[in-house]
This record gives sequence, C-alpha cells and structure tokens, in this order.
Amino acid sequence: AVRQKVPKAVVSTQSTGDNEIIRWCNEKLELAGKTSSFASFKDSSLGTSKTIVDLIDAISPGYINYDLVTPASNEDEKFLNARYAITMARKVGARIFALPEDITEVNPKMIMTVFACLMSVGFAKDQQKK
Repeated sequence: AVRQKVPKAVVSTQSTGDNEIIRWCNEKLELAGKTSSFASFKDSSLGTSKTIVDLIDAISPGYINYDLVTPASNEDEKFLNARYAITMARKVGARIFALPEDITEVNPKMIMTVFACLMSVGFAKDQQKK
C-alpha cells in the first residue's frame, strides 16, 4: 500500500510546484499591466517568448527594448525572440540553462526552469524593496 502512495505524492508535489510558479508569474504579469499569461508550461503561446519577455520587464522595468521583440510570425522570428529573452533573463540575474530551441519548440521542462529562475530573481528583488 505504501508503494502505491509514494508516486502519487511525488506527482502531486511536482504539479503543485508548477502551479505555484505559473500563479506567481501570471500575478506578476497582471500587476505590471501586461496582457500576456499562460495556463501551463505546455502552452503553445510560450513559443513566441513574448510572455517571458513581458515577465522580465515586470521584474526589472526598463531592461526590455520592445523594438527588438519580433511579431514571431515565423520560426526565425521566434528564435530571435527566444535568444533575446534568454539574454535579458541572464542580464537581470537569472541562471538560464535553456536554449532558444527549448523555448521555440515549447519544451515544458526547460520552459519551467526559465520561469522558475525568473521567479527566483523576482523574489530577490521584492525582498530588496522591503
């Protein structure tokens, strides 16, 4: 009986953690007046990197140059956005290990690490404000 309960506990902890990250990111985006949001790390809209860019701007206003963000209407533009998002995330202090392809191809585990790292930076900046 114990063996059957362990995997369920691990799975529920995992999804709770994901949900916390998603909730925090969406709240941060909303508080900053951004229109972007997402429901899961599998959300196809994340492939444009615009949500990541908006979150970076919400965490560190003024860092993002929106003139460099493309409409993401093709794979090349999506790749440019992903590369810019990763560069800017690192510039604000996030330790990003994901590659642009991880974002454009919507690799949920790697996208989760991007948002988790940005959440960590956001928490640190919020603590500094207090």
